[in-house]
Amino acid sequence: MKIIKNLISVSAVAFLLYIFTFYIDGEMGVILLAFLIFAPLISLVFTIYGRNEIRVTFDCDGYVKKGSKLPVTVTVEKNGSMPCAFIEIKPSVSAVFSKNVKVYRFSMLNERKKSFTFDVEAVTGGNGEISVCSVYSCGFLGFLRLKAKQKLPPPKSVGVIPEIPDIKASSQLFRAIADIVMTSDEDEDNDTAMMFSANTTPGYEHREYITGDPLKRINWKLSSKRSKLMVRLDEAAASVQPLIILDLFRESSEQEEKAVIAEEKLLVSVFGLLSLMVKQGMACSFVYYDSSGVVTESVDNPEYPVQLLLKVLSVKVVADKRISLPPENASVCACVAATTNAGNGFSSVIDKIENHENISILGVSQDSENSTDLPLWYLDEDNNFKQV
Repeated sequence: MKIIKNLISVSAVAFLLYIFTFYIDGEMGVILLAFLIFAPLISLVFTIYGRNEIRVTFDCDGYVKKGSKLPVTVTVEKNGSMPCAFIEIKPSVSAVFSKNVKVYRFSMLNERKKSFTFDVEAVTGGNGEISVCSVYSCGFLGFLRLKAKQKLPPPKSVGVIPEIPDIKASSQLFRAIADIVMTSDEDEDNDTAMMFSANTTPGYEHREYITGDPLKRINWKLSSKRSKLMVRLDEAAASVQPLIILDLFRESSEQEEKAVIAEEKLLVSVFGLLSLMVKQGMACSFVYYDSSGVVTESVDNPEYPVQLLLKVLSVKVVADKRISLPPENASVCACVAATTNAGNGFSSVIDKIENHENISILGVSQDSENSTDLPLWYLDEDNNFKQV
């Protein structure tokens, strides 16, 4: 369509030039004709030159809070000394950002380097991407437009940080997990006391915190009871820590705009629950994807969920890929499997867990699909966990 419009414009100019030359002023018509022949040739030279000599880079922060604007700085460098007519740059953003991004056009006459900054608005929590999808060298007449030969800069991964709600300890899901953990703790203590003699160190022996002790060894539950920091002399047994699995599953056929909204809701629910459990002195095991693959981390510091959230937000969600549970997490007292889609294929996430009776599914909403017979929970608008 654009080519047709250009042809119509050129034809119209040629027709007017013919009328002017042969019926109005022949001498001036010849001058105009010469101009219209040489001007496109000169424009073509500048366009080809710019196509070969310009290089584009851009930079921005790796994280931004939801609802804020992220400044993105684009830099264009010219290798030679000849002026470039016009350069056209089109940025692109993924669905976690507002799509209101325009095309930028400017000329580079005497400058060898030029920068400009534009803002993108973060509208949905999750992992996003900013890129430059096209760079063109354009002629000054507007008819010529050639793609730059230099490679486009690689996309930048940006984590949009959602607001994590404060969930009350009276939440039914938290109370159900706490009851299971308390029972498992008592059973573990009894088993440990029977296994060790008086001359050995039991699995749950503690002492008061000393400056320099690793924070991850603090038993926050016991510390809250004794009103002073208590440190485990060995690591807590993994089997008495509840397990939270984060399964950000996105089907390849799903619209990106719809997928990121569901993923944000799940992230808010998971990290709200995780923060509550750790603040209440309940250490947890957390399974998620980072840049190296599937990772299991023990979370027993109230400040650590914020760092974990940043790690999760730094990784792009891969379509049609579910989380794979490591074998060492098979034996747990309780499990919360958080997923954006508990439909077909979800059973592979929880099949390795030995005790299915204490597994709960954390979904996006009350309308979330559930292909299992396990209880499905969701976080409502009042930040309370409800069972479907």
